[in-house]
Amino acid sequence: MRTTQERQVCILLPNKQHLDCTVRVRARGHEVLNSVLKQLCISELQVFSLAVLRDNEYLFLDLEQKLSKYFGKRWNRGSLTIPFILFLRVQYYVESGRLILSSKVQQLYYAELRQKVLLSQSRHQEALFFQLAASALQAEVGDLEQREGHDEEEEEEEERKHRHYFLPEDYFPSWLIKRRGRDFLLQHCPVLHVEMRGVSRSQAVLQFIKEASSLQDGAVTFYRMRREKKELRSSILLGVALKGVHIYQEMEGKPCLLYDFSWTDIDRFTFQGRRFEISAVGSLGLPKLVYYSPSAFHSKHILRHLSDTHRLHIDTRGVVGYIQQLEDMEACHFYKEAYICDTARLTQRLQSLTSSMSDCSAAVEMTTAWSKEEEEEEEEEEEEDNVSVTEFELCVDEPEEFFVDDPTEVSWLAELLRGASVDGPLALPSSYWAAVTVEMKQVLRRRADEGVSVD
Repeated sequence: MRTTQERQVCILLPNKQHLDCTVRVRARGHEVLNSVLKQLCISELQVFSLAVLRDNEYLFLDLEQKLSKYFGKRWNRGSLTIPFILFLRVQYYVESGRLILSSKVQQLYYAELRQKVLLSQSRHQEALFFQLAASALQAEVGDLEQREGHDEEEEEEEERKHRHYFLPEDYFPSWLIKRRGRDFLLQHCPVLHVEMRGVSRSQAVLQFIKEASSLQDGAVTFYRMRREKKELRSSILLGVALKGVHIYQEMEGKPCLLYDFSWTDIDRFTFQGRRFEISAVGSLGLPKLVYYSPSAFHSKHILRHLSDTHRLHIDTRGVVGYIQQLEDMEACHFYKEAYICDTARLTQRLQSLTSSMSDCSAAVEMTTAWSKEEEEEEEEEEEEDNVSVTEFELCVDEPEEFFVDDPTEVSWLAELLRGASVDGPLALPSSYWAAVTVEMKQVLRRRADEGVSVD
């Protein structure tokens, strides 16, 4: 009997919704991604990609590969009733939510970070979880009404309502609820929420994204590894973050940070089958770190993720610098108004950023090709002596130092801050901009003289 030539695919989204699509048996990953874009009515996913769950671990698809590579024989047999499951997940974390141009994509990014915060084990950052909860409540609930009880009975009723408008389990990790108790969280979290009164929901989302990037295990993708090839249990966690790589070891069920490498700390990554090596730069004086991934299939995809993330970090530093200047200017009270991002203009300015996020995988060159056996689904243990070595060497070029000399460039910063058009007159006299330019020059020169690292 001839099998059907179509397959049903279900894509699970970070906000707990799902999308369904029908593709050909010989379909590739990008066909599913195009269906997702069409159903979400957006043109670019930027920081997201499709992932498959393999050995209880998310691996991001090479969108040019056939889906049969990820689902194996089950895909060829097919099923008219049971769909194949893919996940839309964040592949590249960013330092600022303003780098995400689509509001829909930004909301999906926020939804995934919300779940990661609930699963976080950063027990030494307890205060940050309260601020994250306040930002999330402001984004989802809005302004908290002021209590105005007129007598003792009314005041007690208002106090009860005031304290029980949210569930701690929806905003705090389980270990923190256990440590502090639900009553403590219900009493103190609303105090921080009230302090955010007047902040718009969209601004609260941006604030949450920025704060979550400070969480040690927040904006990180983890891969499990073993210390020894024949070790039964994976005790090492390799974390891929925007600015580098984190290495954790699980001790008594809790992750313990062993190494926190920035990209400039790493000389190269090398995979040979399951064997994964990290060579730090000589100045650190560290021995070569050797771990083992679950399979050569995992190794290939982890290496791709590492190289793509590193390239994205390099490509976006200039844009991140612009945004940092905006926030510095606001912090220095150059503007009293909260800034509103002009999405259309920002889209035009960040055109290269968007292409970097979507195309960086294609730009990465591997030093060797993987054999056919490594590309097929691994049902048996690989003969690793015959597996070629894949090596990725990091080259971190320092960005050119720039100074804001041109008032038109400064006016672009003003445009992002206030939503003003650069084609219109400056909101402030040129003498004011001259003073800003001089101030920014002095700051940048001081940083250059002090040798402050760009990372």
